Amino acid sequence: MQQALWLPGGHVQTIWGAKLARTHDGRLAPMQRQRWTTPDGDWIDVDIQQTLSENRPHLVLFHGLEGSSQSHYAQAFRRWAQLEKVNLWMPHFRGCSGQDNDLPRAYHSGDHAEIDWILAQVVKHAQEAKVCAAGVSLGGNALMLWAGLQGQRASNKVHAVASISSPLDLMGSGLALGQGLNRWLYTPMFLKTMKAKAQRKAKRFSQSFDLQRALQAKDLYAFDDAFTAPVHGFADVRDYWTRASAKPHLTGITVPALILNARNDPFVPAWTLPDQQAVSPEVTLWQPAQGGHVGFVRGHFPGQVWGLADDVGKWLLQASGQQE
Repeated sequence: MQQALWLPGGHVQTIWGAKLARTHDGRLAPMQRQRWTTPDGDWIDVDIQQTLSENRPHLVLFHGLEGSSQSHYAQAFRRWAQLEKVNLWMPHFRGCSGQDNDLPRAYHSGDHAEIDWILAQVVKHAQEAKVCAAGVSLGGNALMLWAGLQGQRASNKVHAVASISSPLDLMGSGLALGQGLNRWLYTPMFLKTMKAKAQRKAKRFSQSFDLQRALQAKDLYAFDDAFTAPVHGFADVRDYWTRASAKPHLTGITVPALILNARNDPFVPAWTLPDQQAVSPEVTLWQPAQGGHVGFVRGHFPGQVWGLADDVGKWLLQASGQQE
């Protein structure tokens, strides 16, 4: 993975990639939004960018914490899908499409059952066409956890999977986000929207969690302990982060899988990254020195981030036998 030499350091690469680098170089094809009813009577919104070419592959892109189809990486994948004539599906985790969902539950890093259901819906639509999936940050951990737990069954739904800048060891990454510059640069950004959602949940489902503890949280550890863990059936934050981490299950992956993590990612400490002994033979590890957290900015000032989508998308097509 290349990186713009004029943009040094994991923090700068992270922020620049998300806020200032170009995400595409032309007009993007329109998206269509569908609302799907979930098996438990709730709903999610899915944004779809379809190609008019028949039998072209489908890519399902799972976003990160508090992300959406408007995130910078999603825009980069829209560009790639348009150029490659790939059908792009961008499901929103519950509560992330601009409207609160109807049940007390929201979404979490280990939501592999939701991943399984979403992929099943895409497979039905795709019919004979091949389906691949990629996940960014939180979405990538949930996807890799799903792939590891599914084992051989994963091939019934996908031909290849990829994770980008994903915290596969949630304990290590979660604690790192609460320390040093991370605590002041990124944690307030996440907590602002998460606390607002928790307040709205409390008005409708007052008995499902301790609102005051959630609002007083100064880091993700405290917030997940007060809100995410109890709402989603975990004993506490440590139980949640332990059971939801994909890293212990990477040896169970049987479909071609790419795991991409920059070694200077401020969200994901390098010591938490898997080595080849911690993954199955089907897993390819890309661990470049530079890139930050979903940064990977390339080119001359102000730089662009679509090279990330180009590289990951090309790998997925090749791994699934759809491109030489």
